[in-house]
Amino acid sequence: MRIQPVILAGGTGSRLWPLSRELYPKQLIKLLGSRSLLQTTLERVKALPGAAPPVVVVGEEHRFLTKTQIEELNTFPEYHLLLEPVGRNTAAAICGAALFVRQYLDNGSVLLVLPADHLITAVDAFVAAVREACLLAEAGNVTTFGIVPTSPETGYGYIARGEGNRVLSFVEKPDLQTAREYVAGGRHLWNSGMFAFTVETLLAELSRYEPVLIEQMTRAVADGKWDGVFFRLDREAMEPCTDDSIDYALMEKTERAAVVEADIGWSDVGSWRALWELADKDDRGNVLSGDVILEDVENSLIRAGDSLVAAIGLRDTMVVETADAVLVAPIARSQDVKKIVEQLKLRGRNEFLIHRTVHRPWGSYTTLESGERFQIKRITVNPGARLSLQMHHHRHEHWVVVRGMAKVTNGEKVILLDENKSTYITAGEKHRLENPGTIPLELIEVQIGSYLGEDDIVRYDDEYGREQE
Repeated sequence: MRIQPVILAGGTGSRLWPLSRELYPKQLIKLLGSRSLLQTTLERVKALPGAAPPVVVVGEEHRFLTKTQIEELNTFPEYHLLLEPVGRNTAAAICGAALFVRQYLDNGSVLLVLPADHLITAVDAFVAAVREACLLAEAGNVTTFGIVPTSPETGYGYIARGEGNRVLSFVEKPDLQTAREYVAGGRHLWNSGMFAFTVETLLAELSRYEPVLIEQMTRAVADGKWDGVFFRLDREAMEPCTDDSIDYALMEKTERAAVVEADIGWSDVGSWRALWELADKDDRGNVLSGDVILEDVENSLIRAGDSLVAAIGLRDTMVVETADAVLVAPIARSQDVKKIVEQLKLRGRNEFLIHRTVHRPWGSYTTLESGERFQIKRITVNPGARLSLQMHHHRHEHWVVVRGMAKVTNGEKVILLDENKSTYITAGEKHRLENPGTIPLELIEVQIGSYLGEDDIVRYDDEYGREQE
């Protein structure tokens, strides 16, 4: 049996704000231990007998961070990154992945679809569940994994089981009383969002129930383009796709739905409460991270990112601090964090989108201070990396090297700067920053000008294939 893992890594995890942001989402964060959720998902895939190199479906804006995290594992000499130019939910993502596998990889595989941001602690049980699901898939079923409920959870969808492995129905997130009845009755499972099916079965069922989607995504793959390990789906073809989940588009309609009961230590880590339940606690039930001092605090989650966090007399409370935002709420209200994210978007604020430290394919930059007509950043460039050859219309830049060696293109001049040396880039001048050394380059950049937005970049040459900002 050949298994083709397809890992969906396009989510944002808004209920884990302020740690999770749209440009640095949940699956890329190291929430528990030294690995991100994406990396632990990949490690589980590696444990599957007969697994082909994974296909990771990712948003265009997360592609370099995802690539970096895959390569950090040093266990996948081959993999494929399928880039979505626009997000259109799981139906389009899974359909596109199946069409991509059919065209470029192996049409005889069983597709194993896994979200990148779930936690599974019982790996042996997971491998056994995958084996059972793949056998059902080879028999022509559209198979999902149902998680044995441990509590009357209202944040999950449920699967009603029939005889054997048959699915009677899929149920939307219930109220608390209904969820209690489901758990007590023993016939309902949590809907995990994991699937197994052959390429042939999936595309046949989607052709029956979603023929327009098949047509759109067939064109998105046919007109897509390779860029190293990246395969970029065609934007024009994909933009008209409906924003539907695979549950709505197919699973609720198909007559071939089957379910495998999976007791695998699963969590979608979908909220701060879920993280509190999963993490190790002190003798008073607290989950702590970072520089934290407590006095008379119980059953709380306190996470300090950039500052000391001191708490007194808290019960059942979460406090999450980052460089630019602090969240304080009862743990029981953790599902409502997404309402704050919605307010940030409505108010046109950037805190839902980015952190003060922004990761780029060449390294990162951190905004240290900003005001009217000026901005100060700390820039880190990885060894051997370089930024695009670019120009700004509205800002001048002063660079001071703090550590390492900088190679600077400034108009017609190319100069080398070591520690404590500086240079000045005037508005309208083509320039480029490179790190020719073997240690990270760190410098302080002072921007001055009438407009300091990141969209004031004209790129002339970029080895990362980024489009004009």
